Amino acid sequence: MSPFLLTRTLPEDATGAALRADVLTGLTRHPKSLPPKWFYDARGSELFEEITRLPEYYPTRAEREILESRAAEIAAASGARTVIELGSGSSEKTRHLLDALPELHSYVPVDVSESALTGAAESLLAERPGLSVHALIADFTGGLALPGTPGPRLVVFLGGTIGNLLPEERAAFLRSVRALLSPGDALLLGTDLVKDEDTLVAAYDDAAGVTAAFNKNVLSVVNRELGADFALGDFDHRAVWNPEDRWIEMRLRARRALTVKIRELDLVVPFEAGEELRTEVSAKFRREDVRAELEAAGMRPAQWWTDAASRFALSLATAV
Repeated sequence: MSPFLLTRTLPEDATGAALRADVLTGLTRHPKSLPPKWFYDARGSELFEEITRLPEYYPTRAEREILESRAAEIAAASGARTVIELGSGSSEKTRHLLDALPELHSYVPVDVSESALTGAAESLLAERPGLSVHALIADFTGGLALPGTPGPRLVVFLGGTIGNLLPEERAAFLRSVRALLSPGDALLLGTDLVKDEDTLVAAYDDAAGVTAAFNKNVLSVVNRELGADFALGDFDHRAVWNPEDRWIEMRLRARRALTVKIRELDLVVPFEAGEELRTEVSAKFRREDVRAELEAAGMRPAQWWTDAASRFALSLATAV
């Protein structure tokens, strides 16, 4: 069996420090906000997996359809010997692509969760004993130092996660990805596409209330990690389509005027009745939007694939 290497590039206390900084900044500004990455503790990850199986939530199925039907084309276009996956999680969807690359030598999954990286690597190596896996415990939005692996290299960023970044954050992220690429390397990017408002809102406000529980889970994380006293019943989940910015906003609306104490920050946070805390944006794209943002970052869009219903897209871009 090929060796499995695990490299930590985040300090042991980096996650706690980032949470404290984000909560302090986000809950003292107007309007209030928290980054969506804090949804994903163990419970949040379970809820998100449940969301991906809901009838209203199309992105996961649509992206999987593309990977299953177009993996051979993607592999041929990239010719990759190394796949670097940002925010790899369980690496489940990527398996279709890995299997389609005949010259694949190395897989470099990047995630903040050591347990997710270890579990995914063990599963991959059991099925593909010739694969070399070098996992990185890292925050891909903070700049990366990649291990030496053979090229061409394909950086993979799936799930439409780029839509969770604000426009200036997306631009900085794409420039950082371009800095990782050498001639012959490429980026495979997943983007959710603009569609009718009813479909979009339903995907983030399902009838069973799973997304509402997922949204409120961020309050549970702050309670547990920072000694806050959020009462989840004091907030309602909302999903709103913003047509000007072309994104869905997930929000938590205070049902009444209330005050939250966050012990670890020595912070008191007042909420007015009806005041909203934004917990996520999820941008939706048109093909011309994706092309423009890739070109602005110094990459040349080369290929574009969608599912049969044109709900979701994977695009391949090469270093200029």
